[in-house]
Amino acid sequence: MQDILSEMGDIAARHTFGARSQTPAPRVSLFQSFARTTLQPVLYEPMLCVVIQGAKAVTIGDRRLRYDPASYAIGSVEMPVTSGVIEASAQRPYRAVSLGLDRGILAGLLPQVDGGAMEPTPFGFDVCPMTPDLADAWLRLLRLLDRPSDIPVLAPMLEREILYRLLQGPQARMLRQIAAADSRLSQVRRAIAWIREHYSKPLRVEHLAGRAGMSVATFHRHFKAATAMSPLQFQKTLRLQHARSLLIAEPDAARAGYAVGYESASQFSREYARLFGSPPARDAQRLRRDAAMLEGVIAP
Repeated sequence: MQDILSEMGDIAARHTFGARSQTPAPRVSLFQSFARTTLQPVLYEPMLCVVIQGAKAVTIGDRRLRYDPASYAIGSVEMPVTSGVIEASAQRPYRAVSLGLDRGILAGLLPQVDGGAMEPTPFGFDVCPMTPDLADAWLRLLRLLDRPSDIPVLAPMLEREILYRLLQGPQARMLRQIAAADSRLSQVRRAIAWIREHYSKPLRVEHLAGRAGMSVATFHRHFKAATAMSPLQFQKTLRLQHARSLLIAEPDAARAGYAVGYESASQFSREYARLFGSPPARDAQRLRRDAAMLEGVIAP
């Protein structure tokens, strides 16, 4: 499999510009970093990530996971995490490729794979061993970047093959729940979508549970199983991440706190420092000085 990874790395090096490059292949992005990065809170979207070279670490709640060329990472829900590149250098940069998960394609594949029980709700992020078949499909997909005229015809076929391989792997249950509209995971994803759209508004768990079609106790249990945090913790993390984005553009901590829903400037400052390691104004100054590094941290 080392030969496959070596060729994938050569292709990625030719087509990655900056920290992240969106490729002509739908939902496929390339990432690189020439140095290790500090662990920082970011928001992951549902995706499959394959590390071609180097390694990355992600912390979700009390779980710490590492992924490298021997593994792949898969996320099924939008999730605030703490992540960073832990192996990279100018001589051997971190390189990775990701594929956004398309629910419609997964749903179309379900009749062609063995079914299984939907319960309990799986954790929404995991790291699994890479297989030769999956690595080979990824290599053939990346080769299309050197032949862009082939992408419209062949990329959809290879995307289906990659997802088919995943549906035969250890995270098949997670993927089936993404595809099934009535699964617990899909119900949690609908609640997450509402929180993301209304993160600055007061959150009532009873309202979210009703939108998800569950009792409050059931909803809380399934939400925490998928995200490793409560709905209120999830909302708070989103608020602070949005506030951080505002502070990079305009260093007014009080305004940023109020904009994301905080009524107390002191509470905002305390919770911001707890998550990001320093008070809002000081953190914003550091981020503006080191904007290039921050861009590198965002890659999955």
